Amino acid sequence: MIISKQQDVTQAVLQELDRAPDARFKELMSVAVRHLHDFARETRLTEAEFHKMCAYIARLGQLTTPSHNEVVLAAGSLGLSSLVCLLNNGEHGQTDTTANLMGPFWRMDSPLTENGGSIVRSSTSGAPVFVDAWVRDREGKPVAGAEVDVWQASGEGFYENQDPQQADMNLRGKFTTDAQGHIWFRTVKPVGYPIPISGVVGELLRAQGRHNMRPAHIHFMIHKPGFKTQFSQVYSSDDPNLETDVQFGVTRALVADYVLHEDEPAPQPDVSGSWYSLERHFIIEPGEATLPKPPITGKAEGPRPQLAVLTRSE
Repeated sequence: MIISKQQDVTQAVLQELDRAPDARFKELMSVAVRHLHDFARETRLTEAEFHKMCAYIARLGQLTTPSHNEVVLAAGSLGLSSLVCLLNNGEHGQTDTTANLMGPFWRMDSPLTENGGSIVRSSTSGAPVFVDAWVRDREGKPVAGAEVDVWQASGEGFYENQDPQQADMNLRGKFTTDAQGHIWFRTVKPVGYPIPISGVVGELLRAQGRHNMRPAHIHFMIHKPGFKTQFSQVYSSDDPNLETDVQFGVTRALVADYVLHEDEPAPQPDVSGSWYSLERHFIIEPGEATLPKPPITGKAEGPRPQLAVLTRSE
């Protein structure tokens, strides 16, 4: 089609998309084109603004490395990751779900760890936490033999892939549920942490007057044939940033009490003083047990990065 007026551009692109043999691809691209073109019309997008947006998108890819994924970080900070999760779980967003964000820090091949073992693999600050978790199906029956990946940030707010001072795969482990659908392990109490702001995501957060803090949490990924693979996060009820999570990931179903024990003996005799316990139940849904491509594949080298915190505007 030879273009006569601006409205012709959208129609010309949609006509070409009609040639696509894959029906779902054609649907996704057609809707995306319509929304993008309507966005440009509604906002009266200038040429300078268009080029700036293209530069942002290019930098998202340029800043993504084996140990850092700026694209996933951006999707989370815009609420898209959380929205897609809720649309695809809990009966398509109609009921509570224990599914949550994958996040930008999941790595494959976490070390196989026996139930009762520790995921603390190098010197790591933080109070001891003993975790008990159960996996059940929609009918409440225990799911045995499920693989459960666990990962978290340290008591200083670093995931091991960000921090050359931590051992490879520190605070990561893979467990298998027993006949009762149960796993249990030892770790350290997580803390809230700031997401990286040295790139595009940081620029966008500053422009919005937002902070960059995530509330304290532990990640879980549950995988078993016959069930949809579930990513989840369990948030600490005492964290001050539950209401303003920079990644919009906190749902009421995933806020939990990390219970403090001060006068009771810990489950393991080498622990003296106070410790915490955490109990959680996960409900997984029938489906295909697929795994996404990991957002990161390696560990950072060089000096430990500085954690920068943005202040939220009132």
